[in-house]
Amino acid sequence: MARVDWHIKGPELATCNCNWGCPCQFNSLPSHGNCRAAVAMRIDQGHFGAIPLDGLTWVGLFAWPGPIHEGHGEAQVIVDERASQPQREALLTILSGQESEPGATAFSVFASMIETVYDPLFEPITFEIDIGAGTGRFSVPGVVDATGEPIRNPVTGEPHRATVSLPKGFEFLEAEFGSSTVSAQGLIALDWANRHAHLALIDIGPRGPVR
Repeated sequence: MARVDWHIKGPELATCNCNWGCPCQFNSLPSHGNCRAAVAMRIDQGHFGAIPLDGLTWVGLFAWPGPIHEGHGEAQVIVDERASQPQREALLTILSGQESEPGATAFSVFASMIETVYDPLFEPITFEIDIGAGTGRFSVPGVVDATGEPIRNPVTGEPHRATVSLPKGFEFLEAEFGSSTVSAQGLIALDWANRHAHLALIDIGPRGPVR
Protein backbone atom coordinates (compact mmCIF):
# COMPACT_ATOMS: atom_id res chain seq x y z
CA MET A 1 0.00 0.00 0.00
CA ALA A 2 1.44 3.37 -1.03
CA ARG A 3 1.67 5.86 1.82
CA VAL A 4 2.22 9.59 1.99
CA ASP A 5 5.89 10.40 2.46
CA TRP A 6 6.19 12.02 5.87
CA HIS A 7 8.89 12.58 8.46
CA ILE A 8 9.08 14.40 11.79
CA LYS A 9 12.17 15.00 13.90
CA GLY A 10 12.49 16.85 17.19
CA PRO A 11 12.50 16.57 20.98
CA GLU A 12 9.72 14.88 22.94
CA LEU A 13 8.72 14.90 26.60
CA ALA A 14 6.50 11.96 27.48
CA THR A 15 4.95 11.42 30.91
CA CYS A 16 2.72 8.78 32.45
CA ASN A 17 1.25 7.75 35.79
CA CYS A 18 3.52 4.72 36.22
CA ASN A 19 6.44 4.56 38.61
CA TRP A 20 9.83 5.79 37.39
CA GLY A 21 11.00 3.72 34.45
CA CYS A 22 7.51 2.78 33.19
CA PRO A 23 7.00 -1.01 33.10
CA CYS A 24 5.57 -0.75 29.56
CA GLN A 25 9.10 -0.08 28.31
CA PHE A 26 10.04 -3.56 29.55
CA ASN A 27 6.93 -5.52 28.47
CA SER A 28 5.46 -5.48 31.96
CA LEU A 29 2.09 -4.35 33.32
CA PRO A 30 1.43 -0.75 34.43
CA SER A 31 2.39 0.17 37.98
CA HIS A 32 -1.13 1.08 39.11
CA GLY A 33 -3.28 -1.09 36.86
CA ASN A 34 -4.15 1.57 34.30
CA CYS A 35 -2.33 3.93 31.97
CA ARG A 36 -2.71 7.70 31.76
CA ALA A 37 -0.27 9.81 29.82
CA ALA A 38 0.57 13.27 28.51
CA VAL A 39 3.05 13.68 25.67
CA ALA A 40 4.38 16.65 23.71
CA MET A 41 6.78 17.07 20.80
CA ARG A 42 8.30 20.00 18.97
CA ILE A 43 8.91 19.31 15.29
CA ASP A 44 12.22 20.91 14.36
CA GLN A 45 12.22 19.29 10.93
CA GLY A 46 9.19 17.72 9.32
CA HIS A 47 6.91 17.37 6.35
CA PHE A 48 3.82 15.50 5.21
CA GLY A 49 4.16 15.14 1.49
CA ALA A 50 4.77 18.70 0.29
CA ILE A 51 3.36 20.26 3.49
CA PRO A 52 6.12 21.61 5.79
CA LEU A 53 5.74 20.99 9.52
CA ASP A 54 8.90 22.67 10.83
CA GLY A 55 8.50 24.56 14.10
CA LEU A 56 5.09 23.19 15.08
CA THR A 57 4.28 21.52 18.40
CA TRP A 58 1.65 18.97 19.37
CA VAL A 59 0.37 17.53 22.64
CA GLY A 60 -1.45 14.24 23.25
CA LEU A 61 -3.50 13.30 26.32
CA PHE A 62 -4.36 9.62 26.79
CA ALA A 63 -6.14 7.30 29.23
CA TRP A 64 -6.66 3.54 29.29
CA PRO A 65 -8.71 1.76 32.00
CA GLY A 66 -6.16 -1.07 32.13
CA PRO A 67 -2.94 -2.00 30.32
CA ILE A 68 -2.70 -0.38 26.89
CA HIS A 69 -2.82 -3.71 25.06
CA GLU A 70 -6.31 -4.37 26.44
CA GLY A 71 -7.64 -1.33 24.58
CA HIS A 72 -10.66 0.88 25.33
CA GLY A 73 -8.47 3.98 25.43
CA GLU A 74 -9.34 7.65 25.16
CA ALA A 75 -7.30 10.32 23.39
CA GLN A 76 -7.31 14.03 22.75
CA VAL A 77 -4.78 15.88 20.62
CA ILE A 78 -3.87 19.54 20.90
CA VAL A 79 -2.23 21.06 17.84
CA ASP A 80 -0.23 24.28 17.74
CA GLU A 81 -2.64 27.12 17.00
CA ARG A 82 -0.12 28.52 14.49
CA ALA A 83 -0.63 25.55 12.17
CA SER A 84 -2.45 26.25 8.92
CA GLN A 85 -5.45 24.12 7.98
CA PRO A 86 -3.36 21.83 5.74
CA GLN A 87 -0.77 21.48 8.53
CA ARG A 88 -3.48 20.68 11.07
CA GLU A 89 -4.90 17.97 8.83
CA ALA A 90 -1.41 16.59 8.18
CA LEU A 91 -0.51 16.38 11.87
CA LEU A 92 -3.82 14.80 12.82
CA THR A 93 -3.32 12.20 10.09
CA ILE A 94 0.19 11.35 11.34
CA LEU A 95 -0.85 11.21 15.00
CA SER A 96 -3.82 8.96 14.24
CA GLY A 97 -1.49 6.39 12.70
CA GLN A 98 -3.33 6.45 9.37
CA GLU A 99 -0.14 6.85 7.34
CA SER A 100 2.06 4.44 9.35
CA GLU A 101 2.88 0.86 8.51
CA PRO A 102 0.80 -1.27 10.94
CA GLY A 103 2.62 -1.51 14.28
CA ALA A 104 5.65 0.42 13.04
CA THR A 105 5.12 3.61 15.05
CA ALA A 106 3.74 4.53 18.46
CA PHE A 107 1.03 6.42 16.58
CA SER A 108 -0.15 3.23 14.88
CA VAL A 109 0.12 1.06 17.99
CA PHE A 110 -1.73 3.46 20.28
CA ALA A 111 -4.41 4.28 17.71
CA SER A 112 -5.27 0.58 17.47
CA MET A 113 -5.88 0.55 21.24
CA ILE A 114 -8.08 3.68 21.37
CA GLU A 115 -11.86 3.61 21.00
CA THR A 116 -12.75 7.18 21.98
CA VAL A 117 -11.12 10.10 20.18
CA TYR A 118 -12.22 13.54 21.34
CA ASP A 119 -12.29 16.53 19.03
CA PRO A 120 -8.84 18.07 18.64
CA LEU A 121 -8.00 21.44 20.12
CA PHE A 122 -5.99 24.16 18.40
CA GLU A 123 -4.31 26.18 21.13
CA PRO A 124 -1.06 27.96 22.03
CA ILE A 125 1.46 25.44 23.34
CA THR A 126 4.47 26.25 25.51
CA PHE A 127 7.25 23.68 25.13
CA GLU A 128 10.71 23.74 26.68
CA ILE A 129 13.21 20.89 26.87
CA ASP A 130 16.86 20.09 27.54
CA ILE A 131 17.35 16.37 26.99
CA GLY A 132 20.97 16.50 28.17
CA ALA A 133 19.91 18.01 31.50
CA GLY A 134 16.84 15.77 31.78
CA THR A 135 14.48 18.70 32.14
CA GLY A 136 11.41 19.81 30.21
CA ARG A 137 7.98 21.38 30.41
CA PHE A 138 4.91 21.79 28.27
CA SER A 139 1.64 23.53 28.87
CA VAL A 140 -1.63 24.47 27.20
CA PRO A 141 -3.53 27.16 29.15
CA GLY A 142 -6.53 25.71 30.94
CA VAL A 143 -5.83 22.21 29.62
CA VAL A 144 -2.54 20.68 30.81
CA ASP A 145 0.70 21.52 32.55
CA ALA A 146 3.51 18.95 32.67
CA THR A 147 7.11 19.03 33.85
CA GLY A 148 9.97 16.59 33.64
CA GLU A 149 13.11 16.53 35.75
CA PRO A 150 15.79 14.04 36.78
CA ILE A 151 14.94 11.31 39.28
CA ARG A 152 16.32 12.29 42.68
CA ASN A 153 18.26 10.11 45.10
CA PRO A 154 15.90 9.77 48.12
CA VAL A 155 18.78 10.21 50.59
CA THR A 156 20.99 12.89 49.06
CA GLY A 157 18.58 14.57 46.67
CA GLU A 158 21.19 14.37 43.92
CA PRO A 159 20.02 13.70 40.35
CA HIS A 160 19.96 10.01 39.43
CA ARG A 161 20.47 9.84 35.68
CA ALA A 162 19.23 6.90 33.62
CA THR A 163 19.41 6.46 29.84
CA VAL A 164 17.53 3.57 28.22
CA SER A 165 18.23 2.11 24.79
CA LEU A 166 15.50 0.26 22.87
CA PRO A 167 17.04 -0.86 19.55
CA LYS A 168 13.66 -2.14 18.32
CA GLY A 169 11.57 0.67 19.84
CA PHE A 170 8.58 2.02 17.92
CA GLU A 171 8.72 5.45 19.61
CA PHE A 172 12.39 6.12 20.32
CA LEU A 173 15.71 4.30 20.17
CA GLU A 174 17.24 6.01 23.21
CA ALA A 175 15.74 8.20 25.92
CA GLU A 176 16.66 9.95 29.14
CA PHE A 177 14.38 8.65 31.89
CA GLY A 178 13.19 10.99 34.61
CA SER A 179 10.36 12.09 36.89
CA SER A 180 7.17 13.94 35.98
CA THR A 181 4.49 16.09 37.55
CA VAL A 182 1.30 16.53 35.53
CA SER A 183 -2.04 18.26 35.93
CA ALA A 184 -4.74 18.24 33.25
CA GLN A 185 -8.34 19.37 33.31
CA GLY A 186 -11.08 18.61 30.86
CA LEU A 187 -12.19 15.49 29.02
CA ILE A 188 -9.08 13.58 30.10
CA ALA A 189 -8.17 14.54 33.66
CA LEU A 190 -4.63 13.80 34.83
CA ASP A 191 -3.02 14.42 38.21
CA TRP A 192 0.25 13.02 39.55
CA ALA A 193 3.71 13.84 40.88
CA ASN A 194 6.97 11.89 40.99
CA ARG A 195 5.96 9.48 38.24
CA HIS A 196 7.57 8.42 34.99
CA ALA A 197 8.96 10.73 32.32
CA HIS A 198 11.19 10.24 29.34
CA LEU A 199 12.89 12.76 27.11
CA ALA A 200 13.98 11.73 23.64
CA LEU A 201 14.86 12.94 20.18
CA ILE A 202 12.12 11.56 17.96
CA ASP A 203 13.14 10.86 14.35
CA ILE A 204 10.37 8.93 12.68
CA GLY A 205 8.47 8.24 9.48
CA PRO A 206 5.79 5.82 8.22
CA ARG A 207 8.04 2.79 8.67
CA GLY A 208 9.08 3.67 12.20
CA PRO A 209 12.05 5.36 13.88
CA VAL A 210 14.99 6.17 11.61
CA ARG A 211 17.74 3.66 12.34
